[in-house]
Amino acid sequence: MKSSRQNISKGWITTAFTAVLAVFLTACGPGASNNESSNASASSDKNGSKKITICLIPKKKGLPYFTSCAAGAELAAADLGNVELIYDGPTDGSPEKQASMIEQYTLKGVDVIAVSPNDPDVVAPAMRKAREKGIKVISWDADAVQDARDYFVNQATAQAIAHGMVDTMVSDIGGPDVKAEVAIVTAYLTAANQNVWIQHMKTHIADTYPNLNLVAIKPSDEDQKLAFKVTQDLMKAYPDIKGFFGISSVSFPGAAEAVKQAGKSGEVMVTGLATPNSMKSYVKDGTVKSVVLWNTSELGYLTVMVGEALATGKLSSGATSFDAGKLGEKKIDGDHVLLGDILVFNQENIDQYDF
Repeated sequence: MKSSRQNISKGWITTAFTAVLAVFLTACGPGASNNESSNASASSDKNGSKKITICLIPKKKGLPYFTSCAAGAELAAADLGNVELIYDGPTDGSPEKQASMIEQYTLKGVDVIAVSPNDPDVVAPAMRKAREKGIKVISWDADAVQDARDYFVNQATAQAIAHGMVDTMVSDIGGPDVKAEVAIVTAYLTAANQNVWIQHMKTHIADTYPNLNLVAIKPSDEDQKLAFKVTQDLMKAYPDIKGFFGISSVSFPGAAEAVKQAGKSGEVMVTGLATPNSMKSYVKDGTVKSVVLWNTSELGYLTVMVGEALATGKLSSGATSFDAGKLGEKKIDGDHVLLGDILVFNQENIDQYDF
């Protein structure tokens, strides 16, 4: 009986050792990793092609604007078939948290990091480190410090966006002959894209609309309640004010709500940048005549297309155009991939759009 027990024990140990060894060899084999992102990066799609992991980082996760961009990014990933998309970002808009996330995904070994910087200078060191590790880094929606990224996926030129907002405001308040005080409610004073727009707006007003007087530029910290309060305060400080530019998807509805609650809908005009869905009620009740934007879903779609092309070598420095799949051929101006023109939504067309 003793010999039988020893044989059984030896057999069990051998079997267990074999099983453990098999698990160990599997774990140490090609493409293995202790994190989901690296697994995705090293895995293959159904056609045997290497999966490309793209991490899409917005300024602030949870905003409808960025959610609609992410939806377009998902469509691009599905159309390409070889992309694993990660959508992640700070929920409070902190550039420091953006930088930390870039560092985390660099350690996880993703193939592409696409970031919309809240503060380009704060996130630049993390973006540079990612590039040093061989990760393709692109900016989208808002540009980064140039040496910290490969390409910028640009929704429209800064001049076109700025001119579009100013021209729309002038039209909404009654034309270039109307003398009017106006103010800008921005997101952050450090937001590079908004600061460039503001400079172009100032120049366009000075050169083209001398009757328009820009009296104030105030931040709202990407907080709709603060945008509401800032607009209220500006109406008190400038009782004759005729218009507000809300140049972020949060400051615009905040400013519109303040004008509406003050009982000045149609008297004080509000225009700016936001998704049509977030502004439909204000357009339909007359608080807002025009909403300026671009196709946010297409912006997310183009960003993923550019990221995948960079990672696979289909897009290289010096290219002047880019095949963006269902979006068609897109122009490349230097290191800017251009989505196209702005859109203006009003009572006549706003119901045609759902984002």
